Amino acid sequence: MNPTPAFSALPQFPAFLTASAPAQAPGSHSAAADGPRAADFPARPALNVSLTFLGAAHCVTGSKYLLTLQHRLGQQRLLIDCGLFQGLKELRLRNREPLPLEPADLDAVVLTHAHIDHSGYLPRLVKDGFQGPIYCTEATADLLRILLLDSARLQEEEAGFANERGYSRHHPAEPLYTTADAERVLLHLEPVAYNQPVSINAEVQVVFRDAGHILGSAIVEMTVQGARQHKKLVFSGDLGRYDNPVLFDPTPIRDADVLLVESTYGDRNTRPQDPEAELAALVNEALGRGGVLLLAAFAVGRTQTLLYYLRKLRREGRVPRVPIYVDSPMGIRVTQLFGHHPTAHRLGTGSPFAFEGLQFVSDQQQSKALNRLAGPAIIISASGMCTGGRILHHLYHRLPRPQDTVVLVGYQAEGTRGRSLQNGEQQLKMFGEWVPVRCHVAELDGFSAHADRTELLRWLQNFEQAPKVTFVVHGEPAAATSLALALRQDRGWPNVVVPEYQDSAVLFTGL
Repeated sequence: MNPTPAFSALPQFPAFLTASAPAQAPGSHSAAADGPRAADFPARPALNVSLTFLGAAHCVTGSKYLLTLQHRLGQQRLLIDCGLFQGLKELRLRNREPLPLEPADLDAVVLTHAHIDHSGYLPRLVKDGFQGPIYCTEATADLLRILLLDSARLQEEEAGFANERGYSRHHPAEPLYTTADAERVLLHLEPVAYNQPVSINAEVQVVFRDAGHILGSAIVEMTVQGARQHKKLVFSGDLGRYDNPVLFDPTPIRDADVLLVESTYGDRNTRPQDPEAELAALVNEALGRGGVLLLAAFAVGRTQTLLYYLRKLRREGRVPRVPIYVDSPMGIRVTQLFGHHPTAHRLGTGSPFAFEGLQFVSDQQQSKALNRLAGPAIIISASGMCTGGRILHHLYHRLPRPQDTVVLVGYQAEGTRGRSLQNGEQQLKMFGEWVPVRCHVAELDGFSAHADRTELLRWLQNFEQAPKVTFVVHGEPAAATSLALALRQDRGWPNVVVPEYQDSAVLFTGL
């Protein structure tokens, strides 16, 4: 590994962003009033608390936030989320760069949810020496057993394919991590129930609240206990939508000293007036051409929501009863996982997504056989941004066919094939060759698992007073800046900051 740069060498925010901790600051949490008393910890040293943004800053992937607690006896380092960068090449190259710390020096990782842009770097972290616990919700732990192994397999396959075709500039091309690396991560998981406090160390306690984004997704409420006071940090993770028929609404949070809030859709609203009617119209139009409707849906969340609506529309006779194929091994396993966590969603026990005409395609040869399908039929495949997985060979065969329709379901990051289709590109490079786009391309933004601007502001309205510092993260620059401006100007929140990659902020001194 390359030499590790000193923490102090990272970019620092201006001093006015420092939130110091006097014995009793206005709006601070009194240790005597509502938390552990200083007398209970006579030898507890004062803390300096810093936060470094190692991802999801000015972009929507690679979520990593390094929290450092320094005192006279030493320091603790926690990583909140540990995601892969995706999309633009300049972002993906960061996955190969060493972190600005030795992974072995990390004490623990806290995960908001299992999506790869929040968890996909874990195998590399363990490979490079991390040995501590990884705290997450129970459903997230089960999802990681699926998603991380799939991520490793895809990387191994991509490296092998690149070597076979000779289109990688690295000789030989090597995966970022292997299946064996991903399996080692599973030994570090510490599943925790929603709303159950867990102590990470003597200074930090965490509670996971339902974020309503995907199965097991969480808002992290973190309490940091100093010598005289405790402070509350809230990491929103990815916030879900209100009134989702499958998942619960995001849990309201009333207060925080420091808040990190996502801003994926911070500059626009994506919610249709009637999502069922929008999906029904799109299905009927696509199948009316006699071709195949290919839904590029994320295996976790979007696939299950689509199955819920398609089942409902079929029962009501609003769409034709054509065969529906779920061609995503990961999507199939995740769909089955809902039955193991009946209290983590609205649908309860049983098999909430099963219906006549639905076929799960696990076998690779069966998947390839779908390429010969003329239609009418519906295929749901992954990945949702068209970056890897079985969706690629479906696109390879469907994009040139004028009678077929490809639908993008959810957010498409910059630099992904999904974003290229969204932008109207006339050809895509796949498997080392250019594929013409002659099919119909449509979007279903209303089925995104991310809260849109109105829903983000609705969730933020639950705060009874403004946090001392709010960091707007997990958004492209325009989206993050727009949400930050709304909080400053419309809500009157002070100290609303849009951090950049590797920015560092001193949150509290002498806590």
